[in-house]
Amino acid sequence: MSEQSQVTLEVTGLAKSFGATRALRSCSLRLLAGEVHALMGENGSGKSTLVKILTGVHAPDTGGFQVGGRTVRFGGPAAAIDAGVMAVYQEVLVVGPRSVLENVWLGADGVFRRKVAEADKRARAAAVLGELLERVPGLDTPVEQLSLSDRQACGIARALVREPKVLILDEATSALDVATRDRLFAALARRKAAGMSVLFVSHRMDEVDAISDRVSVLRSGESVATLEAAEATTGELVRLMTGAEHLTVTPDGGSLAHRSGPAADAPVLLRVRGLRLRPDAAPVDFELRAGELVGLAGLEGHGQDAFIKALWEGPSGEGSVLRIQDGSQSEVRSEQKAAAAGIGYVPRDRRAEALFGSLSIRENFAAATQRKDTRFGLLSRKSALGRFAEYRAGLKVRMGRESDPITTLSGGNQQKVVIARWLARRPDVLLLNDPTRGVDIGAKRDIYALLDELTGKGVAVVMLSTEVDEHIELMDRVLVFREGSHSASLDRKELTRQSLVAAFFGRTVSAAAAPAAAPTDGAA
Repeated sequence: MSEQSQVTLEVTGLAKSFGATRALRSCSLRLLAGEVHALMGENGSGKSTLVKILTGVHAPDTGGFQVGGRTVRFGGPAAAIDAGVMAVYQEVLVVGPRSVLENVWLGADGVFRRKVAEADKRARAAAVLGELLERVPGLDTPVEQLSLSDRQACGIARALVREPKVLILDEATSALDVATRDRLFAALARRKAAGMSVLFVSHRMDEVDAISDRVSVLRSGESVATLEAAEATTGELVRLMTGAEHLTVTPDGGSLAHRSGPAADAPVLLRVRGLRLRPDAAPVDFELRAGELVGLAGLEGHGQDAFIKALWEGPSGEGSVLRIQDGSQSEVRSEQKAAAAGIGYVPRDRRAEALFGSLSIRENFAAATQRKDTRFGLLSRKSALGRFAEYRAGLKVRMGRESDPITTLSGGNQQKVVIARWLARRPDVLLLNDPTRGVDIGAKRDIYALLDELTGKGVAVVMLSTEVDEHIELMDRVLVFREGSHSASLDRKELTRQSLVAAFFGRTVSAAAAPAAAPTDGAA
């Protein structure tokens, strides 16, 4: 059988502009039946625009594409689904008060030619969820009661029960815990063998390496290369996307993997005593020193998210969070007290928790420094612009005018604005809740370099990350959470991919027995 006869989706010369902005210039790719084809590129490279064209949200200006050998031009998402093309996005798109079953079958009545019987709906939903989750929640459970990872699994199940010809996963794994992600990959392997095609959009090198057959790279709206999986090393992909050779580099060209860490006599800035994250979990004790970069890791829902929020909001139950300043200590009991004590917090979901979508870039930046930038009750444009200019340059924020809506920025640049907002308050302690989630390679490098600079100046950083490689390459030590408590602490000498993942499941692997992960190859 020729390759042409196996083509499920073929894109030729797609271009799309929004006003003066050219989102796609010339995009071409070929997706084969039974293939997982990864699509990579920096934020702003055109990936999201391509996905929206393929799913009927946007129409291309020029160029076109075929599905199953037939030229199509979708009038909307429903037409794309009817043609067998379906996408799952980074944003967890579920209806909280509705049940698991209703969310899995949401919008399906107009898709299938005949109405699916209730018993069949329940059986098919349970079967697909059983592939993705170790413990399937009750199908009548409101989805808002599930963890973030399980909610995303419901969204993925919504696509899988429809058995699409082409499944597009647009950063859809970023909300999944490690175990659910691996179960998804196994489910995709089974469907790939049956002929389904997957377009896998991701910024995570380890995931691309683990699952893809081929990799295409977009840069500045243009297709620049398609590689076989064996050729797609981290170094080559970074070079194709950004022109740089390495992912974790400092401003002077060094590697963050060789940070010296905090001084032995560095002062304690934050102390946690007897913090109980769940009624049935062991209490957590913790100390954070100046200049230290501490990672928080674990399977989704095992306590690391609750822990970092407790450092910012104060304990919701037993225990205390103490901020140490100049020999005295104060208790953190609220966000306001934390901010007043020199603590900054960048939340996990920037769109829901950190950004004001109706406001400009400048106004979003100034949200945390209004007292400094306000005169007579009005925001001083000159003061805010001057303050923003300093951090815009340091963080390499790529943007148009400061007065443009924050929504005009890519995800990576939106995240930089949120980080800049807190840096403007000059915190001594910075809490980062999965700050590189959904952020492109170039923006990650800028954030990594910033962490190196901040810790070098004595700022203490606690960073929750769902990327194993970030813990291995960046952290001075990692706290692993399991079943609602701190279950393991790994310092830099002990950190390997094997030792960290083993700790997720309550096991130990000696550093001597586990080879260290190569810092630039991103192997899973």
